[in-house]
Amino acid sequence: MQSEQDLASAPTNGKKLRVVFCHPDLGIGGAERLIVDAAAELASRGHAVHIFTAHHDPTRCFPETIDGTFPVHVHGSFLPRHIAGRLHAVCAYLRCLWAALCIVISVWLRWIPAVDAIITDQVSAVHPILRLLPAKILFYCHFPDLLLAQRDSWLRSLYRTPIDWVEQVTTGMADSIVVNSRFTAATFASTFPSLAQLGIRPAVLYPAVALDSPAAAAGGAGESTSGAGLQEAQKLGIDLSSRFFLSINRYERKKEITLAIFALGLLTRSSGQAGTAAGSQQGTQDGAAALALSKAQRPSSLLQVGVMLGCGRMWSICKS
Repeated sequence: MQSEQDLASAPTNGKKLRVVFCHPDLGIGGAERLIVDAAAELASRGHAVHIFTAHHDPTRCFPETIDGTFPVHVHGSFLPRHIAGRLHAVCAYLRCLWAALCIVISVWLRWIPAVDAIITDQVSAVHPILRLLPAKILFYCHFPDLLLAQRDSWLRSLYRTPIDWVEQVTTGMADSIVVNSRFTAATFASTFPSLAQLGIRPAVLYPAVALDSPAAAAGGAGESTSGAGLQEAQKLGIDLSSRFFLSINRYERKKEITLAIFALGLLTRSSGQAGTAAGSQQGTQDGAAALALSKAQRPSSLLQVGVMLGCGRMWSICKS
């Protein structure tokens, strides 16, 4: 397993690589932004990039996935996302496994060139199928999925047991594993102790941020970029003269948005000055996700939490 330093200094000897990404759902989200940024950067450096996914909606996606920056292959969208509102995890696995199988078949039938590296994330269950190819596999672990699953009944716990086992075993089948922070690395080690015993420890690879801006591209000075940023902040109701706490998440239970509000409340109390801090939650609320939201995670309820903590007037809720 490669270390953090190895990943940073690994040379390609000038060779243009053929890289395939296998991602469950190429929609709009943090994981998708990371995958798209990585694919776009590789493509800009002359590497051949393909993304295989089980779902891609051209009307709700990042522009790089439809402007020809790299080809996107959709396989598995015909499979259901759930069965009668249940078995979401099983269906997600099946959809990803189908996409992975299509990668293997595409290489075997030479529909795409032979692959040097495969980058996967979220669903590690695809690794046994992808092992049919000689390519190296890099798995990006955003967070162990088994820690995000609910187990509020014995039946749900029974349902999750084989899924959790598959996640642990197949995660260890990657040639390299990277995580998004040292916190996630520590969580990974405690969640998958059997992998740690085998010496499998992920390296930290922070999500990249594109620093290019229209102002910078036009040759503008730093003041122009700051001015553009200030205008965006004003649109969102952000007062940059105060200490600001920004949360960018979907309105979803597992995002624990209330923690951000609690943190702002603690910051306000510790400073002793009510006007020295402010916070904002920016995020999307899909139709399907809205139906699944617990009452405590709805925007109106989140504002009530802020009022209870004495920071309601400093906390704004925005939906995009």
